[in-house]
Amino acid sequence: MDKLIQSNNVKCPYHPQADLIEDSHAGDSLCSECALVVGERTIDVGSEWRSFSNEKSSAGPSRVGGPENLLFEGRGLSTMIGPAGPGSFGKLDYAKYNISQISSSDRALKTALKSLEEMADKLHLPSTIVDEAGSLFKRFHGGKSLKGRSNNAIASACLFIAFRQEGNPRTFQELCAVSSVSVKEIKREFKRILSNLSITLNLITPGDFIARFCNNLGLPYSVQRSAHHIAEKAMELDIVPGRSPISVAAAAIYMAYQASNNPCSRKVIGDVVGTTEATIQQTYRLMMTWAPFLFSENFKFSVPIKCFPQS
Repeated sequence: MDKLIQSNNVKCPYHPQADLIEDSHAGDSLCSECALVVGERTIDVGSEWRSFSNEKSSAGPSRVGGPENLLFEGRGLSTMIGPAGPGSFGKLDYAKYNISQISSSDRALKTALKSLEEMADKLHLPSTIVDEAGSLFKRFHGGKSLKGRSNNAIASACLFIAFRQEGNPRTFQELCAVSSVSVKEIKREFKRILSNLSITLNLITPGDFIARFCNNLGLPYSVQRSAHHIAEKAMELDIVPGRSPISVAAAAIYMAYQASNNPCSRKVIGDVVGTTEATIQQTYRLMMTWAPFLFSENFKFSVPIKCFPQS
């Protein structure tokens, strides 16, 4: 398909400021103003073959190797050459030889990146967060001996930190659901990474989670907006001291839903949020005392506050 390109080296002599159009079939670069061919036989930098990630065979038809990756030594472009001679290498032997020649840090990083990509596919994440998590993993690993430590747990903790740094925090339970490690392991590695790399993270608020939780629950925007206001006022009035932002977000959603015609149970909210009914109940009880002050002044109640569950 033809596409517009910008080049500082090749320009139309008659329209030097005009963009060029790349004809991928003919390999020509044309002026977008007068259609003059200003470059011929342009190198196609696209992939040589289509690649299917679900193919079981690791031997693909591509002859150019993988893309450049700044996280690996040699940017991931190095080539392993084995001993010559007839019958010296089979396909399996060559693969084993290649793996054996990779440094231990690169081998751990490669495993971690694979784990991160799998989690990213499940969470539909942009590449920026995955790249940041991979960079954190490399910094933390740093060639140190991490025997007995789970690379998957470290990768999950790095992804958790990357979420926080990008201003889109997730819960430990959400990461546990798409990884092969427990919440306890992720939390342990999370604390170690923060300590070793001296990373400072911004504080999270209930508002960082409410929109996503409401979307996962299938709630209307009116409930989401009310829950956001309730959580903000609860934090402002300091009526939920010591409670986690996730618990406050869950209780605010529960309270906002009580004001609608179709209230939702604590169990349903707890399953989506990743907290227990008891935790939501305790936080909700603290907020109920101040309920008249938590809703906005122009809020229209479908159910009056006096009919809300008291605990």
